[in-house]
Amino acid sequence: MPHTSPMSFIHHKDLPSEAVPVVVDVVLTSNWARYAEGLTEAQRVFSDAQVFTGGAGQSLRLPEANGRIKRVVLGLGDTDDAGEMRLGALAASLPSGYYRFGALPHDMNVVLAAISWGMGTYRFERYLSDKTKPPVLVLEDDNAVSAEILASVEATALCRDLINTPASDMGPIALEKVATKLAHKFGAEIISVVGDDLLEQNYPMIHAVGRAAHEAPRLVEFEWGDPSHPRLAIVGKGITFDTGGVNMKSATGARLMKKDMGGAAHALALSHLIMATNLPIRLHCLLAIAENAVSANAYRPGDILQSRLGLTVEIDNTDAEGRLVLGDALTKATESDPVLMIDFATLTGAARVALGPHIPPMFCNRKAPVDGVARHGFVQRDPVWNMPLWQPYNSMLSSPIASMKNAGGGFAGSITAALFLERFVKNTPWMHFDTYGWNPTPRPGHPKGGDMYGVRAVYAWLKAGGLNARLSD
Repeated sequence: MPHTSPMSFIHHKDLPSEAVPVVVDVVLTSNWARYAEGLTEAQRVFSDAQVFTGGAGQSLRLPEANGRIKRVVLGLGDTDDAGEMRLGALAASLPSGYYRFGALPHDMNVVLAAISWGMGTYRFERYLSDKTKPPVLVLEDDNAVSAEILASVEATALCRDLINTPASDMGPIALEKVATKLAHKFGAEIISVVGDDLLEQNYPMIHAVGRAAHEAPRLVEFEWGDPSHPRLAIVGKGITFDTGGVNMKSATGARLMKKDMGGAAHALALSHLIMATNLPIRLHCLLAIAENAVSANAYRPGDILQSRLGLTVEIDNTDAEGRLVLGDALTKATESDPVLMIDFATLTGAARVALGPHIPPMFCNRKAPVDGVARHGFVQRDPVWNMPLWQPYNSMLSSPIASMKNAGGGFAGSITAALFLERFVKNTPWMHFDTYGWNPTPRPGHPKGGDMYGVRAVYAWLKAGGLNARLSD
């Protein structure tokens, strides 16, 4: 469970009586001159010396006459794509202490600003002896709003912590324990199918991918919520390390493969958000967990795998393993007839070539949810981009000796991977997010390292009643 960012907040009623929070004001370039009229002459001289104009990302710590900082001003410019996320960058730069929001632009989303603050103060310090103390934002005593802010920041920290933890401490057993702890926290019912039991209970592709590792593969699933509520299945790819199998990765390609369980991390993060805010959803979370390792019994190129659905798969490339474990998990999810299935997976490099590291492609076999999820993603500064399930490309997956191959060659890799998964969802409404799970360079609200993409967009859509829309269209 997350061990960092929840300390970034305190309720006003819990603030120590002697504490005087530093006020954080946010200004636009166009209203900086008017704002500056309320400053002391010394503060105006100081701001001029700092060449502060209210530009996007500029910050100014204004001293009082006694030299103490009692006010911080953050500039947003006049047109800024980062918007509220600038509060995350500010928080990352501030010393420890108590802070509260003061004057904010009238159209600023205060809840998102607070979430961004928590996202910006995140630090992965599990292996460091010296721990940092984050700046603490004072929240107003609105329990519902505060709960949502805390849940979102905790979910982000959970996702990041899991991705940042190396495979030596986040193998299949450890990842299952995290899911178990989360399920127990919210009273969910959890079961696991492990090792050779996967064959007995008909999860042959999960077993094949993970059978060469020293820790057994497993399918972990939990259910939560009122059975009368709309049923949502969330599926996550949990490859705790990906060597590439017999088609082994290069040293460069393997370096970040601790993050290949990022889909499972995203699935757990969204599940956490749903349960922590008590959304009216019957949740079914499924994690397909394995390590794609190499040993004498590793699966090979040219092998034919059976699947839970009954389709056969010719292995073209053992490094296209994520779609195999997801195939069995998606099939299992359909058997409970959910209103919608969503899967998250660090699936293809092609997605990163197409859209870069920060925008996950979204594939959906229904038209109805696409605009809503994209719109909420834009509002939440958590963008997603719809990509086509281009059916003619199914020919790239053709095999002369099996129902299909597991890889489609060098073209349209993200699309062919999604088309592969689509064969296992039958006619169930379904979304697929091909997420990178990693932020290569720091940016507002997003420190370098493991990161979460698309979850806040989907959560906002669900909270707005997304499952009650006509998902059949």
